[in-house]
Amino acid sequence: MEQQITREDALTRKGYKHACHIMLYGDSSAKLFGKIPIKHIVLITVIQMQMRFDGLLGFPGGLVNPSNETLEAGLSRELHEEVGVAVPVGVDNHVSTCLSSSCPGLITHFYIKKMAESELKELETAAVAKATDHGLEVLGMVRVPLYFLRNGGGLPYFLSHSFISNSRAQLLSALQRCRLLSQGEIEKAVSQAEQMRRTRSGDPH
Repeated sequence: MEQQITREDALTRKGYKHACHIMLYGDSSAKLFGKIPIKHIVLITVIQMQMRFDGLLGFPGGLVNPSNETLEAGLSRELHEEVGVAVPVGVDNHVSTCLSSSCPGLITHFYIKKMAESELKELETAAVAKATDHGLEVLGMVRVPLYFLRNGGGLPYFLSHSFISNSRAQLLSALQRCRLLSQGEIEKAVSQAEQMRRTRSGDPH
């Protein structure tokens, strides 16, 4: 469990590294197969970790040095490298700051920003055509499927994949915070995802 601290407290601590990540999302009127409402677009990044194409999922962002730039300016810089667009990020987009439990000496900052559907589509195009990290640290952009299909397809199957650090917990918290899904829908998705993981590991219980 990540220990939450304030943004202000984090900036006074010495000897820590800071990592900023952001969830970019927007409303959508599109329908899958012409009948299943997409409802919202949520972008997360497939990241190459430790110079390996390991396929872990995480939000756009990276390490920021508060002594050289603000957290938000650093995050905007990271976005430019990863998605090809320097998306403006403000303090009002900040959601949480935590002491990392998986990486001692690291403080993580999470942001959420709502954008227009047209802006998100432009960003997806730029991520392939302009981003300097495309094909290197970042393998590509994917949309989180905020819907349910038969046999656990859609969000449950997506959640059953592997995420970097606490990105999965951040996603679930953000879906609830932004009211993109109901608490019941989130609990259903998590339950089905865990069942899929157990089935893959050979443990039906």
